Amino acid sequence: MDIINILPDSVANQIAAGEVVDRPASAVKELLENAIDAGATEIQLIVKDAGRTLIQVVDNGCGMSDSDARLCFERHATSKISRADDLFSIRTMGFRGEALPSIAAVSQVEMRTRQHDNQLGTLVVIEGSAVKEQSPCSCSPGTSISVKNLFYNIPARRNFLKRDSIELSHIEEVFRRVALANWNVAFSFHHNGRLLYDLRAGNLAQRIAGIFGNGYNQRLYSIEENTEPVKVFGYVGKAEYVKRTRGEQYIFVNQRFIKHPGLSAAIERAYAELVPEHTYPAYFVMLTVDPSRLDVNIHPTKTEVRFIDESVIFAILRAATKKALGQFSLANELEFNPSTEIDFSPAPKGHVPAAPEVSYNPTYNPFRAEQSHDEKARPDKFASFFDDAQGGNSGSMPAEHDEPGIPREFGERMDDVSTSTENRSADERNALSVLSFQNRYILATLKSGVVVIDRQRALERILYERFASRNHSANPQQLLFPVNVHLGSADSELLTELMPDMKDAGFVLSPLGQNTFVVSAAPPDVDDISIQHIIEQIISDYKNSMLQKINDRAGSIVLTMARQLASKDSSPLRPEEMQQLMADLFSCHTPDLSPSGKRTMFVLSEQELKEKFNN
Repeated sequence: MDIINILPDSVANQIAAGEVVDRPASAVKELLENAIDAGATEIQLIVKDAGRTLIQVVDNGCGMSDSDARLCFERHATSKISRADDLFSIRTMGFRGEALPSIAAVSQVEMRTRQHDNQLGTLVVIEGSAVKEQSPCSCSPGTSISVKNLFYNIPARRNFLKRDSIELSHIEEVFRRVALANWNVAFSFHHNGRLLYDLRAGNLAQRIAGIFGNGYNQRLYSIEENTEPVKVFGYVGKAEYVKRTRGEQYIFVNQRFIKHPGLSAAIERAYAELVPEHTYPAYFVMLTVDPSRLDVNIHPTKTEVRFIDESVIFAILRAATKKALGQFSLANELEFNPSTEIDFSPAPKGHVPAAPEVSYNPTYNPFRAEQSHDEKARPDKFASFFDDAQGGNSGSMPAEHDEPGIPREFGERMDDVSTSTENRSADERNALSVLSFQNRYILATLKSGVVVIDRQRALERILYERFASRNHSANPQQLLFPVNVHLGSADSELLTELMPDMKDAGFVLSPLGQNTFVVSAAPPDVDDISIQHIIEQIISDYKNSMLQKINDRAGSIVLTMARQLASKDSSPLRPEEMQQLMADLFSCHTPDLSPSGKRTMFVLSEQELKEKFNN
């Protein structure tokens, strides 16, 4: 009995659609790339309900004839290639001939197209791969394709779509990729009748500013290198603007967006020793490679490619990035035309400047009980720790070491604080009681060992609890000069949505128009220089939280602020500052863990030290 059957075209198209069109953003990508290949100089994207109800792309490209308008919906019908050898000389976006048939198989499609030399165009209506109508029509030159009710005939696939905010974020990302690669084309993007992007044709720098905000170009260095294997052009971000999440990272090969871990690593390795660990720079890099030296036909979405000269391209891209970082950062530090506006008169002949005098109290100890302005904020049992660490009166710890948030191993050893320094001077006691290592770790001596504190995680915990305690009762600090924050269209919409939560966190801001917000007040711990970067990171983290189904907006904002400010503070600390940080940490409800759940400290006992040396 025969069991093998030939699938109907409608079923085969639906199966192909599973590879090519898995969500509305996939259909947007295919339609925008077709418009680019048609030579359009103006492209409109119109979306309703995050693509569930409508996806419409209108372009002023070359248009199609009557027969092509019908033939383009057949499988493997394409104008880009005619033989297998053409696969190795591809300079267009869509060439597989599967996009339109796949889209038509899972939606209701209406297309109007007209060539510039013709008086009338063609209307084609298709539902689930079945042609319902083809007739002459009156329309503008170019092509307009409307995709309605995506996955209407595959309810299971439609049910797997995420909520509108997530699907819209995927569509926006696809739009940004296509718009960045084609900066000489004008784009507009409407969602539910609201204009999100209105991008004019220009250069790459103007396109970046149009998408991510007018102030974004000030954070970038240009990168350019012309070699035989590859031509490199674009922009890489300044080291001071790195983020904890991968966001604005775009690599294009022959104007095609690609995902290539090797090339991304080449750029990021150029930032070694310039940025903190687990932070990521922004980059917008365009590569031009001979099409015969790469293969773009290894994945249905064509976002993965293979290079023949991969190791060479890796080395060139890394070197070009390091050159840009070194050249432009050095140029910013040098002053070739120093200002002569300020002119100090020379001191009189024979004048001897007086030596500065500094008065201080060498016995002052901010942690002693008689100077206890901070003791209300921290548990009493930690007062003896700091008194003893400074050489004061030794005392024993209270018995209740199991208080929530205090690590047992730490609490059990707090009464063993060394008192061997009590006969030394104040400076000597400070130097011996605490030690900084690589400006990242703080070591404090105990009688039975040492405690090691991760400074950044500790500060993150301190700031997190400080911000959280102010939430819903924040006392914002008025800025002497209001700060303007420039964002992209999508981020502006999200910030508008977050404004009530931002106010609770201590930010007072209002929209100024053209994707710009003015911040008139901020939390006391946030300086005006950090405001733009912190707000951008809040939006980035919020977008990631939406994707992870985390709805605690206020918690996300507070956590982001704490992380950003903690990672920014890397200046050396004086002994008394380290002592104060330790006091602030132990006053927290959960001093042993950072808000991310990582340890802030550990105790290395004397016995453990002996075992290290005895091995």
